[in-house]
Amino acid sequence: MKTMEQLLLHHLRPQVRHALDPLQFACQEKVGAEDAIYILHRSLSHLDRGSGAVRIMFLDFSSAFNTNQPLLLRDKLTEMGVDSYLVAWIVDYITDRPQYVCLGNCRSDIVVSNTGAPQGTVLPPVLFSLYTSDFQYNSESCHVQKFADDTAIMGCIRSGQEEEYRNLIKDFVKWCDSNHLQLNTSKTKELVVDFRRPRPLTDPVIITVTVCRGYRCINTWECSWMINWTGLPILMLCARED
Repeated sequence: MKTMEQLLLHHLRPQVRHALDPLQFACQEKVGAEDAIYILHRSLSHLDRGSGAVRIMFLDFSSAFNTNQPLLLRDKLTEMGVDSYLVAWIVDYITDRPQYVCLGNCRSDIVVSNTGAPQGTVLPPVLFSLYTSDFQYNSESCHVQKFADDTAIMGCIRSGQEEEYRNLIKDFVKWCDSNHLQLNTSKTKELVVDFRRPRPLTDPVIITVTVCRGYRCINTWECSWMINWTGLPILMLCARED
């Protein structure tokens, strides 16, 4: 099956290259983690001028590859101009997937999955990159960079002006909700780098998330929805006083 997926990718990549997020450093040719680190370090050079701070929000998804919505993915691929036969094959591949668990001579009931993509295969990271490619942002002060399902939002803060950074996080959280991607707030962290003396107080970023209370079977969610205002933990990186 992986051979078939590789063949599919051979035809898919040229058709979606124009739509890929230039700051997505996974599943692309001739780029990787080193490039992502370089972009991050380039932004930190803002601190050399001693005019402000850098805030980086590291966001984590809950079961990212398991939450892709096939119909949304179909619409996004179609908008990218992907061949209709390729789109139909991908949608058919990730829907109506029977799953069960075997233990010795025992076998569980069959559950049909219609979200996400099969784990341990070639396609899931690529499909997730395409699924999230319509949220891109890159300005002089803020940008969003990704590595597969890992996302970081960076803001160069000058003179205490944080509005663009905070609005970008707010827009990203709203986009996640509309695309059925759930953020894991327990693993979402913010790093604040500030070498100024005296250091000003840093207000935490507060985001609104939808919390899923539990699930049963495979990809069949039993949810109790609520709004949870979470002040995310902040790690301060400051200059040492001799």
